[in-house]
Amino acid sequence: MGAKNANSVPVLMYHHITPSSGQITTSPQNFESQMAALAANGYTSLTAGQFAAYLQGEVVPEKSVLITFDDGYLDNYVYAHPVLQKYGMNAVMFLVTDWAGTGEPRPVDGSGKPLPACPSHHECKEMIAVGKANDIAVRWSEVRAMEAAGTFEIHCHTHTHTRWDLNFDRAGKRAGIANDLKQSKAALLQELNKNTPHLCWPQGYFDDDYIQAAKTLGFSVFYTTDAYGFNVAGGNPQYVYRIAVRNKSGAWLMHRIGIAKNSYWGPLYNRWKKFARQRRMARKNQAG
Repeated sequence: MGAKNANSVPVLMYHHITPSSGQITTSPQNFESQMAALAANGYTSLTAGQFAAYLQGEVVPEKSVLITFDDGYLDNYVYAHPVLQKYGMNAVMFLVTDWAGTGEPRPVDGSGKPLPACPSHHECKEMIAVGKANDIAVRWSEVRAMEAAGTFEIHCHTHTHTRWDLNFDRAGKRAGIANDLKQSKAALLQELNKNTPHLCWPQGYFDDDYIQAAKTLGFSVFYTTDAYGFNVAGGNPQYVYRIAVRNKSGAWLMHRIGIAKNSYWGPLYNRWKKFARQRRMARKNQAG
């Protein structure tokens, strides 16, 4: 009898792993607890290629997840990379290629050397805005070190992380997103000799123009910020659902994955969460 295929593959979404508190941030302690829980419970962290093959119908271990990080912050290298290495986990980094700089790799947690500052998300955005991305984003040298170690594989999150649907007419939007994707593809090819089909939409936004531009350039697996669905064998590779991981323990993550994989409770949970979100948005709009 062959191995039992996963009935669905939860895709986990992280941004920051740092002691600095703030939004979309998980502490190093909780991240290690989460990776330890995945390992202890027999989970396999898929590569992007394995995940794409699963969507096309190929078999993956019943307990499978895909671990993803958005943007490419320095703290992913300093804090997440050594933990992934410790537990034998593979993750995907969707890198904003214009933020990746040059220079020697910086120290990582556990190296015994003084660690670089890894500020909050708000501070990172401020530093990027004043041209200091090299202080808070990964360098190409660090990216190559992570790929060589098998902890992170790098894929596309555009070149500039710009929302081209804002402040541009339709022609400007189309030209902007196409050029942004071309630049990102060129950077990944030059620095990593990589031509990837995997694209994560900045801020989770996309429309038909975005999709058409990406398809034209050879992208075929598109990652959203929508948690309200299931990634199943034969599922749509142009709409990958992802779960935003909270700053909580490994026990919380196991519970959340359990819901995500449950064919009865999962859809009920998603409907309830989606309804609650729509109500929050409606109240916010009324108040505005």
